[in-house]
Amino acid sequence: MSKKKVFSIAEIILGIIITVVTLYLNFMGSDHSMRGWFLIVGLALILLGLYMLPSERHNQIVNFLFLLPLVLTFLVTVLIPFALGVFYSFTDWTGVSYTEFIGFDNYIEMFRSQDYVYSFFITLIFTILNMIFVNIIAFLLALLATSKVKGRNFYRAAFFLPNLIGGIVLGYVWQFIFNKVLTEIGPGYMSMLTDPNLALLAILIVSAWQYAGYIMMIYVTGLQSVPRDILEASEVDGANKWTTLMKIKLPMIANTFTVCIFLTLVNSFKQFDLNLAITNGAPSRIVGGKPIMSTEFMALNIYKTAIAKNRYALGQTKAVVFFILLAIVSLTQVYISKKKEVEM
Repeated sequence: MSKKKVFSIAEIILGIIITVVTLYLNFMGSDHSMRGWFLIVGLALILLGLYMLPSERHNQIVNFLFLLPLVLTFLVTVLIPFALGVFYSFTDWTGVSYTEFIGFDNYIEMFRSQDYVYSFFITLIFTILNMIFVNIIAFLLALLATSKVKGRNFYRAAFFLPNLIGGIVLGYVWQFIFNKVLTEIGPGYMSMLTDPNLALLAILIVSAWQYAGYIMMIYVTGLQSVPRDILEASEVDGANKWTTLMKIKLPMIANTFTVCIFLTLVNSFKQFDLNLAITNGAPSRIVGGKPIMSTEFMALNIYKTAIAKNRYALGQTKAVVFFILLAIVSLTQVYISKKKEVEM
């Protein structure tokens, strides 16, 4: 073994030892002022050792080192917090520390909670309706924006514009419209936001108005990717616009439908900002003899559990289940859509 290889391996081992010891001291609550510098030195030794290590796969190692900052960022901001969140869901975590491991108590309490079960079903209903409304409206707008109508570029910009407005600002603007503007239309007209049966419809209207323009642009891209010679050939063969749409355009942009449905499904399932700004979960309705917030979606329910009620462990438990549900629903949708693509 060459001296360079021995030296590189020694650097890597020393770096790992320094890094592990530093992380252990940090986990044990050590207040050593130099632990940050030790961690940097340990990581630097590992990287330098890998870079200098003579190997047949040296180029692959170098490529990995260039990707390492992104990988570490993803690890620190996503994977580690998620793993800690799963762990904290089994404890009595207060947002700062925990005193004991309580097992599945948080999960049992969560599933026995009437408001959480209701928020799941109302979120599921909203997701299905919003996914249908947004995609239908977006596709119709895309057909208009790709037609030969005059001013189609203006229509594209105008339809996309609502998506540039932040959800919180947009929510408060529409709250004002529902409560102050539409109520002046006629005497005795009540705001939709005061009726448990209409408040969900109000959120659906605003969500479709905001998000349809964004999805429209994806459909526009898909429609424009259809080969022009195929459309011209169908026109020569006497196919009308409806036949061309159903037999040529839709099958050829099946992958676009998969992307758009996936985006609207995920966005709808984790809806938070519009829900918070427009209704904040209100109005309430009686379910099983208990008042329940009629439009409190799962994301808002998690937020209120952790922040408003100061139940961080229970809120984290709901967040873990929320992630699992979202992953199952989205992966199932993609699988079904991919099968439809093949059939089309």
